[in-house]
Amino acid sequence: MPFIEAQSLCKEYSGKQVLKNINFKVQNGEIFVLVGPNGAGKTTLLRILDLLEEPSSGTVLVDGTQMNYHSAKHQLVLRRRIGMVFQQTVLFNMSVFDNVAYGLRVKGESDKSVKQRVGEELELVQLHGFEQKNALALSGGEAQRVALAQALVIEPELLLLDEPTANLDPRNVSIVEEALSRVNREKKTTMIMATHNMLQAENLAQRVAAFNEGRIERIGTFHEIFEAPSKFVLDFARLENVFSGFSRVTGEGTSLVDVGDGVQIETAFKKTGNTTVFVRPEDIILSLNPIVSSARNSFEGRIVEVSDLGAIVRLKVKAGRDFTVQITKRSFNDLQLNIDSKVFLAFKASSVQAA
Repeated sequence: MPFIEAQSLCKEYSGKQVLKNINFKVQNGEIFVLVGPNGAGKTTLLRILDLLEEPSSGTVLVDGTQMNYHSAKHQLVLRRRIGMVFQQTVLFNMSVFDNVAYGLRVKGESDKSVKQRVGEELELVQLHGFEQKNALALSGGEAQRVALAQALVIEPELLLLDEPTANLDPRNVSIVEEALSRVNREKKTTMIMATHNMLQAENLAQRVAAFNEGRIERIGTFHEIFEAPSKFVLDFARLENVFSGFSRVTGEGTSLVDVGDGVQIETAFKKTGNTTVFVRPEDIILSLNPIVSSARNSFEGRIVEVSDLGAIVRLKVKAGRDFTVQITKRSFNDLQLNIDSKVFLAFKASSVQAA
C-alpha cells in the first residue's frame, strides 16, 4: 500500500483550474520530487497535502485513510505526522534553540528530551553553537537550515518541502541536501519536494513528477524523464549551455564532442556520432586564474553579459562558444567581475549530460 496517494485531485480558484486531475502514489520512505515552471501547481499541491488548502474535488489518502479537511481532530492527528519547509522562511523572534524546540514543547516533551533532540538536529544542519543566537539575525541560508531543523525535530513521517534551497548559495544548498539525504536514509522519512534545481532532483529523487499548467505530464526516475526529454521538459528545465556536435570515443573511455568554434567538450559517457549535450550553469567553476583541478573541461573567455538575480548572478562568458555560469552575488563582488573581465571556466566530464 502506498503511503501517500492522490486520486483525481483538482483545485480551482475563482474559476481558474490550478490542479487538473492529479494522480500519483508515493511509497513509504521515498523521495518524490515535483519539477516544473512557476505557476504549474506544485505549491498548491503541497499546501493540500499539508491540509492548508482543501481540494475542489478528488481525494488524498494517507496509509489508505482519506484526508478529512473538515474534521479538526483528524487534521490534528495528521499534522503531527507531517513537517513542512516553505520557500520563504518564517521564524520566531527568539533564539535558534527555542525556534527548533517549539514543536517539541507543544507536544509536552521533557526538557532533557528537548535539549538532546534539538542538539541532534542543529548538528545535522551544521548549526551547532548557534543555539543562543537570535533566529532573526541569521543569514538567509542559516535561517533556512533552522527551518529545516524545526521541521525535522518532531520526526515527521512525511516531510513536505517547497523550493527549500531557492536563492541559497552552493554551501547552504549542499548542507540542506546532505541533511535530507541522511534523514531519508537513516529514518526512512518520506519526502515530497518541489524544486527548480534539476541537479537537486537528480541527486535526491527516487522519482520525479514533471508538472505543466496544473497537470502531471510524466512520472518516472530522473533519467527516464531526461534521457529523452520532450520539448516541454527542455522548456521548463530551462536547460542552458546546450551544444550539438559530433562525438567520438577516446582511448580513456570518455567522449569528445566537437561543438564548433574550436571547442571540444569531454563527457563521461561513451557515444559516437551526432549528439546534443548540456551543462548546468551551477556546475561550472569560474576563476580569475587558470584552474588546476581534476575537471576535464577547461576554457578561457571573457564576460559579455551580467544578470543580477539578487543573491545569484548569472554571467554569459564567451569562450569560443557562449557559456552561462551561475555564481553567488558575494563571489561576483569579491572577484570584482564586470563586462569584459577575463575569466577561466572548468567543469567535470561527469557534469556534461546528454540532452
